[in-house]
Amino acid sequence: TEVPLFKSDQLPTDDLKVNDMVKVYVSGVSAADRRPVLKISRTHRDLIKRLFELEVPEIYQGVVEIKAISREAGQRSKIAVISNDENVDALGSCIGPQRSRITSICNELGGEKIDIILWSEDPLEYISKALSPAKVLKVSALEGEKVARVVVPDDKLSLAIGREGQNVRLAHRLCGWKIDIKSESQARELEEKREEILWLMRSLDFSPESS
Repeated sequence: TEVPLFKSDQLPTDDLKVNDMVKVYVSGVSAADRRPVLKISRTHRDLIKRLFELEVPEIYQGVVEIKAISREAGQRSKIAVISNDENVDALGSCIGPQRSRITSICNELGGEKIDIILWSEDPLEYISKALSPAKVLKVSALEGEKVARVVVPDDKLSLAIGREGQNVRLAHRLCGWKIDIKSESQARELEEKREEILWLMRSLDFSPESS
């Protein structure tokens, strides 16, 4: 059968020619002139999942599970994985010997970068890992809200945020939490200002409890 692959469903790096072999994701079926027509895409988030199922036997067999995916097609993706067998390394399985598996998937996607992280039931630990490759010093939660405050080394702030905010944006989609990132010096300055305000309130015999 012939199925159209519209420009909006192609990757920015795609330069497709006649007889090119590419992998696509079947995203749905539509009826046209009483005949079902497949909808296919190379930008759909679940294409990442299917490619990993093809390349990683442990995922196909259910030993390693993909828990979440966030993607900006053609640029960068993040996936969170977990092993259902303590003897199987989830990250190693996805990367493959000499990075063969992950390299094959990235090549299929025109060089799209893929960050693989371990999923965690602890949301703060999960957020810390989701901001990879940046090093995270501290993660705290705003009580009653799904908002995380993250502190990173001064020289890792731009890496944690990413170009045009891409890294923190993908981490937010992966975890479902709003993420506020500060450098270590910024966090220290805010804490000093907070302590100064508390000192002034105490000196004026005014406390948050009394208000």
